[in-house]
Amino acid sequence: MRVLWVFAHPEPRSLTAQLRTVGIAALREAGHEVIESDLYAMNWNPVVTASDFAHDGVERLDVAHESESALRAGRLAADIRAEHEKLAWADTVVLHFPLWWYGMPAIMKGWLDRVMVQGYAYGVRDPESGRTRRYGDGGLAGKRATAVVSVGAHAGLGPRGIHGDLTEVLFPLLHGTFFYTGMDVVEPVIIPGTNRVSDERFATITADLRTRLLALPTTAPIPYRHQDSGDYDADWNLRPPHLPGRSGLGIHRHDDESPWAAQVR
Repeated sequence: MRVLWVFAHPEPRSLTAQLRTVGIAALREAGHEVIESDLYAMNWNPVVTASDFAHDGVERLDVAHESESALRAGRLAADIRAEHEKLAWADTVVLHFPLWWYGMPAIMKGWLDRVMVQGYAYGVRDPESGRTRRYGDGGLAGKRATAVVSVGAHAGLGPRGIHGDLTEVLFPLLHGTFFYTGMDVVEPVIIPGTNRVSDERFATITADLRTRLLALPTTAPIPYRHQDSGDYDADWNLRPPHLPGRSGLGIHRHDDESPWAAQVR
């Protein structure tokens, strides 16, 4: 594999940073290539501005349109172009972050906002049909993606837990970003109870992380329904013959073993 590891944590001595070191070392020891975007160390700018596109400010800034125009004209900011070069090189993308307020740190969200521009990651059209390629196809089709997520809570997670089902919490990233842009999505590595970790548990966590990472090339992706599978109608609603009477995030998987199966029946 050629892995782009995008990392977001401000403290290099944190448990999350230690897991990053272990994970990257395991991949390299197994013969895989890894390059990293350590966003805090890079002092990454997470804020989309007109300067990203060398926009003159005379006309109203339409971010989607202007980002695609800048992409085509080679006017994107240098730091965005550098991340595109990394993505072009990689066949696998790992986003690694702590869960803060049910989401990723703002700096990583800003990486997605600035890097995943229209015409590159989304808004890509099929040249023959003119159809927009998304949800199973798109600018990043052919790549794999997963997330490694550290979570402070050690209990109350899951379908009936007070903190909720973290696979659902991560649905916007897994389905709405990775799968939307065409990538095959591997189930995330979720590491709970990271506020207090004994040496014994650290050994268990790192062993599991190594196993999951080394299995990335052969692990079956989450079976999300492709946009063009015929499962959706013209208004992009799931057709009635599929899971009649059900709703919720789990219906967008076409397997019967969805983590949400018990909730949507």
